Amino acid sequence: MTKNFRHYVGALAITAGLAFGVSAVQAAGAPFDDHDSNHEPDYSKNKRYNLGMREGRDDHAHNRDHYKKRHFAKDEDQKAYESGYQKGHGN
Repeated sequence: MTKNFRHYVGALAITAGLAFGVSAVQAAGAPFDDHDSNHEPDYSKNKRYNLGMREGRDDHAHNRDHYKKRHFAKDEDQKAYESGYQKGHGN
C-alpha cells in the first residue's frame, strides 16, 4: 500500500512541476501565437485590405467560406488581403 501511495505522490509531484513550468513560461511572455493582433501592421489604408474586408463581410452575410480565392504578386498585398478578409468575415 505504501509503495502505491508513493507512486501516486511522485506522479502528482511531476505533474504539478510540469504545470507550474508551463504556466511560468506563458507568464513570461513566450510567443506561442505568431498571429497576435498587437503585432500586425496597420493595413487600414491598404486597398487590398479593404477589398478583403468587403469580400469577407459579403461571404459572412451569404454564409460562405472564402468564396473567391485571390492571389496577389506581392506577399505584403496577400497578407493585407487575408487580414482584411478574416476581420470582415468575423474570424
